[in-house]
Amino acid sequence: MKIDPAHDPGSSIALESGALTAAFAGAHLTRARIVATLSALTLLTAAILIGACAAGTVHISLIRAITDPASPDHAILFVARLPRVLMGALVGGILAIVGAALQALVRNPLAEGGILGISGGGALGAILALIFTWRMSAAAEIVPLCAFAAALGSTLLVYRLAQLHGQLEPFTLLLVGVIFNAFWGAAIMLVNSVVNFYYTHSILFWLMGSLESPSRGEIAMVAGIGFGGLIILTATARDLNLLSLGDDAAMDLGVDVSRSRRIIFVVTSIMIGAAVSVSGIISFVGLIVPHILRLALGADHRLLLPASMLGGAAFLVASDMIARTVIAPAEIPVGAITALCGGPFFIYMLRREGRRSFSL
Repeated sequence: MKIDPAHDPGSSIALESGALTAAFAGAHLTRARIVATLSALTLLTAAILIGACAAGTVHISLIRAITDPASPDHAILFVARLPRVLMGALVGGILAIVGAALQALVRNPLAEGGILGISGGGALGAILALIFTWRMSAAAEIVPLCAFAAALGSTLLVYRLAQLHGQLEPFTLLLVGVIFNAFWGAAIMLVNSVVNFYYTHSILFWLMGSLESPSRGEIAMVAGIGFGGLIILTATARDLNLLSLGDDAAMDLGVDVSRSRRIIFVVTSIMIGAAVSVSGIISFVGLIVPHILRLALGADHRLLLPASMLGGAAFLVASDMIARTVIAPAEIPVGAITALCGGPFFIYMLRREGRRSFSL
């Protein structure tokens, strides 16, 4: 007996699922292609990191810095520049991989980490901690801890408020994130308006993003959370591929949509909290890098996620190198550099996507 797909719901679902999955099948993603692409990106990122270590207000010889521990070059490299470059690579990688995951989660190419209100919550926590440490002469190490705790608290609030009937809804999540961003921004302005000028200058500089003088403990903390998050998100790459095609297609192909959304949202939120706690608010990295790599490499998250981490590291380290050298010996906040790059890119994306539906 011949079955007409038009009158057979099960057959129609299978055909629709097969058509949707074809978007990823066309990329012909093989292990050799993954290795070759990531190797090329790793070499590019390593070259930018080495260049950032060599660049600065004071010229140093990297060879002398490595071979002569008693030289000033050694102190400049290992005390000042290398920790900053490593932190920039970690924060940039985290912001980019979070942007790639969230764009698939909410099926919106304009999404990035800051939209969830988590960055704003972490910023408020850090600012309050900064004021406390200045006035009470407390240890400066409590600032990233308070920022991380505030970011996690904001995550829990956003998560609970974005649930409808026990399920995490993408558009509700975006709306709640925008509301929380506005609320945290107002709270930061209120705090900033009641402190003296010295505090205001430091707070504004921190809010614009800074990678200055990270400690070894902060680098280790961000590295652990960043690579742990990369492993978890890469393990959910198949679910991200299918979620970006729509809930119905994902469920038809066996994805537990609610569970996957919870895992991705919690992991990305913790990663954002870790980044914000040490660098302040650095915008647009999670928008620019994943989108460019998606155009160049395709939308398969098995490749896109690790590629975004490498691309984000290279982009933020290069931006920080520009911030340190363009008006040396003065320094521009790195968040200003990324915003100058990201603002026009966001407008381009908005106009481009306005001509069609917002889908990946």
